[in-house]
This record gives sequence, C-alpha cells and structure tokens, in this order.
Amino acid sequence: MSSATLTPQKSVASTLSPHAVSRLRQARLARSTRPFLARGGPKGERCEGCRLRPSHCMCALRPELATRAAFCLLMHDAEPLKPSNTGWLIADVVQDTHAFGWSRTELDPQLEALLADPQWQPYVVFPGEYAEPAERVLETLDGGDSRALQPGRRPLFILLDATWSEARKMFRKSPYLDGFPVLSLHPDLISRYQLRRSKRDDHFCTSEVAALCLELVGDAGDVQAGQVLESYLGVFTERYLQAKHQQPVDEASSAHQRLRELMGAVPAKRDA
Repeated sequence: MSSATLTPQKSVASTLSPHAVSRLRQARLARSTRPFLARGGPKGERCEGCRLRPSHCMCALRPELATRAAFCLLMHDAEPLKPSNTGWLIADVVQDTHAFGWSRTELDPQLEALLADPQWQPYVVFPGEYAEPAERVLETLDGGDSRALQPGRRPLFILLDATWSEARKMFRKSPYLDGFPVLSLHPDLISRYQLRRSKRDDHFCTSEVAALCLELVGDAGDVQAGQVLESYLGVFTERYLQAKHQQPVDEASSAHQRLRELMGAVPAKRDA
C-alpha cells in the first residue's frame, strides 16, 4: 500500500469476507519490517475492501460469482501489496480463487495439495514461446489428447502474477509446474490496462488473462463471468485514475453501465 492508512468502509467492506488475495496481503504485511510505499496516486486513506480512496470505493459493486473454472495465483513478493494489482479483482469476481506467495526454494504444502487434488485439471497460463518442450503447449482446452479438459474435472488456471520480467523468472524457476500443460493465449486484442504498462501491447494484465481463460472454458456461466471480470476491471481502472487525478466518480460512465447490465443478467447464486 502507500504510506497512507488503509481504512475499511464499514458500510460495505467490513461485511465482505476476505478472499485469498486479501488474506495473502495481510500475511505479507505481517512479515514486513517497513511500510510498502506505492508509486503514484495521492496520499490518503484507502479502503481495505477495494484498495481505492474512500471517496471512490467500489466494494458495493463486488460480484463474487461461482464458476466451473478456478484460479491459482502465484504472486511475486510485492504484488499483494500494490493497489494496482489486478489479481485482487479476480478474487473479487471468481469465488474459487486461490493465492500463494511465490518462492524459488520452497513449495507451500497447501499449494502442493491444491495441484494434486483430482477434481482439478491444472494449466499454466503463459506464452508458449517460453515453454520447453513445445509439446507442453496448447491453445485450447478442446482436443483429443490427455491435455484436453477431461469430463468430470474442472480447469485450474495457474497465473503468475508479477511484472513481465519477474513472471519469466518464476516460469523458469518453478519446477513443480513443469509437469502441467502450458496454455498459450493468442487473443486478437490489445491490452487496455492503464495502470501499469508493459512495453508490448500483447502483454495483458492478470485479470485480462483470467477473463480470456474463462471464455475458453465454454460454459455459459464462465463466459459470463469473464465478461463481468473484464467490465469490473474497466470500472476499477476508471475509479483508480479518477482518484489519482482528484476527479469525482462518474457512475453514469459507459464502464459502470456495462457492469450493471452484465450483473443484471447474472443469477444471484449459481452452483459451480
């Protein structure tokens, strides 16, 4: 976080259950010997539920949907602390989201158990050009081999949540992931994420990658959740930048309207 205090919005944030990324952030803060100083943005209080300024809090918009797919976020050390981190948004939207701090030398027993759980079919989501051997790579969940999504199993998408240079290092130095297929995404899109920029337009932020994964599952509920996540990112980005530039929230914006339309079509509760 920034050097400012993080303050819960009692009307909404205090009623929300902490999700996996929130819990990882609290554990990371407990280990800190000095405060994390975020770059950019005005100094001031931030909401514990959404990490935005209280005036721009979006906790009331948190969707929290059940999906067939699940996500496993392997987060580089500082990522849970960054207000601009979008892995947090995945955990806001997708109920089955797991988050672990990445370590080069140690494998978290809970992560090991998750990857071994037979209900899941894990996929490491990463550009195929970096995967060896090339036979590990696939671009769809359909197909006739053992890498395709099997009946009765649910996809578990493993996302490396870090800067691009950090993610490449994590991919190379995580031998416990070597046995899983690498899902390589080739969307005909340009990233619209505006808070932290890559040098390449085809490098997507973590929540954009998650939305694309949900669309690949093909289940109607997952496709819908992917659309919600994409729109939720749009609202988060808009409010983050409005707070940074000391502009008021525009709840009539196209981003807000799109999210309301999508949420209006989502049943209140769905079974995974």
